[in-house]
Amino acid sequence: MNQNNKQTRLTIKDQQQEVELFRTRAAFVGGFVLFAFSLLLLRYGYLQLLQHETYATLSENNRIHLEAISPPRGFIYDRNGVLLADNRPVFALVVNRQQAGDLDDLIKRMTPALSLTEDEVLRFHNRVRAARRYEPVIIRSRLSEEDLATFSELRYAFPGVTAEIEVSRYYPFGDLFAHVLGYVSRISEEEQKTLDPAVYAGTNLIGKLGIEKYYEDALHGRVGYQHVETNAYGKQIRILKRTPPVRGTDLKLYLDAKLQQIAHEQLAGRRGAVVAIDPRNGGVLAFVSNPGFDPNLFVGGIPGALYRGLRDHEDRPLYNRALQGIYPPGSTIKPFEGLGGVHYGLVAWDYRISDPGFFTLPGDSHRFRDWKKGGHGIVDLYRAIEISCDTYFYQLADRMGVDRFHDWMDQFGFGHKTGIDLVNEKSGSLPSVAWKRKRLKAPWYRGEMMSVGIGQGYFTVTPLQLALATAIMANKGHQLTPHLLMSSQGPTAIQPPTQSNKTVAFNGQPEDWDRMHEAMRRVIHGAGTATSLARGLVGYQMAGKTGTAQVKGIKQNEKYDESRTDPRHWDHAWFMGFAPVDKPTIAVAVLVENGKHGGSAAGPIARALFDYEINGIIAPPPAIAGEEGVDE
Repeated sequence: MNQNNKQTRLTIKDQQQEVELFRTRAAFVGGFVLFAFSLLLLRYGYLQLLQHETYATLSENNRIHLEAISPPRGFIYDRNGVLLADNRPVFALVVNRQQAGDLDDLIKRMTPALSLTEDEVLRFHNRVRAARRYEPVIIRSRLSEEDLATFSELRYAFPGVTAEIEVSRYYPFGDLFAHVLGYVSRISEEEQKTLDPAVYAGTNLIGKLGIEKYYEDALHGRVGYQHVETNAYGKQIRILKRTPPVRGTDLKLYLDAKLQQIAHEQLAGRRGAVVAIDPRNGGVLAFVSNPGFDPNLFVGGIPGALYRGLRDHEDRPLYNRALQGIYPPGSTIKPFEGLGGVHYGLVAWDYRISDPGFFTLPGDSHRFRDWKKGGHGIVDLYRAIEISCDTYFYQLADRMGVDRFHDWMDQFGFGHKTGIDLVNEKSGSLPSVAWKRKRLKAPWYRGEMMSVGIGQGYFTVTPLQLALATAIMANKGHQLTPHLLMSSQGPTAIQPPTQSNKTVAFNGQPEDWDRMHEAMRRVIHGAGTATSLARGLVGYQMAGKTGTAQVKGIKQNEKYDESRTDPRHWDHAWFMGFAPVDKPTIAVAVLVENGKHGGSAAGPIARALFDYEINGIIAPPPAIAGEEGVDE
């Protein structure tokens, strides 16, 4: 009995301990909960009261994005208002990365479905790396109708991908103006590193060559912005605020679309260049390099295989012959050289020589041959220009010497860049003693002046340089800077370059310019090397000079045999001239690569340009063939 009572007391005592233990634990847990809740309340109060503005802004940024709107580029017109560079809406395939998920998987599935090329896939990944996280990225630009139809059928399979309209550059004349207008194309990764992100935000295209690059800052325009509200998946809900972009500045050029087309058609598929300049103001009226290329191919990103085909083609269609082509000018330099002889007092207009068909330096048996076997007989300066007597200019060049020759010809723009409003211009070479010592680490030899004196050897020019020199000759020595821009209109006004009042420093008489014009007139309207150009000419007369530039050297006793020579080694054909003779309004330089004779290959092209510019005649001139023994 006692034992049972003892056990009962122990049992009651244990229950009391358990109650106490429970109360202790409950109090501890309650205190901990109260403490944690107090911390939560304090943190909540801190965030809501003290940090409200900060987190409200972050929350708003998650919901509202500032998107850049690319500005349309400025238009480019010719002098008559013909549109040369346009903007057109095109469809582009665009992906929203927040909605698309795994981009690698997306592109992997889209490649066979939409026939994406390796180049397109590579460009897409490059754009993804360069773009901001919330910016849409283009997969393919300039979608065709077939592309749109295919995508519309498969759109459900590619979440986050849409076909959207973007403004793209378009060149309505295709290859006709490619080398002067240039083109725009996608901004490269290297360019992205140097461009101002505020100026080029949202922009995909940038000028790469020609006018498009030279006037990029004006043509680009001003970026617009819009505040876009999105949901948690990045999908646009609405536009809250929009600042529209400003279209770039419109440019009006001196170029004439019809004159350009005539020059292009006259070249008739041959390799060459044509540059026409207004000698009154330096405005470039035509600028053709043939063959050309379609700049529209580059706007959306040209396929690698197509680009390599253009780059590696033997006719080099990407090469700007008018601006960068370096050629010996041949006899086209003789009018300038002849005036130099008058300037230095080395010859007068009635100074005569007897031409046996060659020239030799004192004490040297080497014969520098005239283009006409047997020579031209008694020749004065007028006649030397008219019939292009090499022997006369061998003697004059020898008497003048290379340094005086250099200083005189430099004033006509030879040997240095013209300053035209294009990029990547080359300068050719105008030799001197110092030039050869610096360039070739060698002394100048007297005999080297013979080839220079007839536009060969170390003397090289670009077609643009020769056109400029011809314009300076036409306006009687007023120096010019050739330029394409006539006027501009838009947010960034640009003024064409102001022409200087500088003139060629000439020690002769003002009438000497007229005398040279007369000598050049006789080349066509007398008994010169291009008399066939005067056939059917109505209402005006022209002045000019033919030229034949040797491509492959001929040994002293070797005779040139055209039939046994590779056509790509035939002589280049030149013509330079201006019209009308009394009041010139157009000066032209024409080069036909491997055209053989300037009078028959290059001259008719200039004649066609003169006919249109002066008489408005668009029909091509009559077929002109070189005359035996006359056409140089």
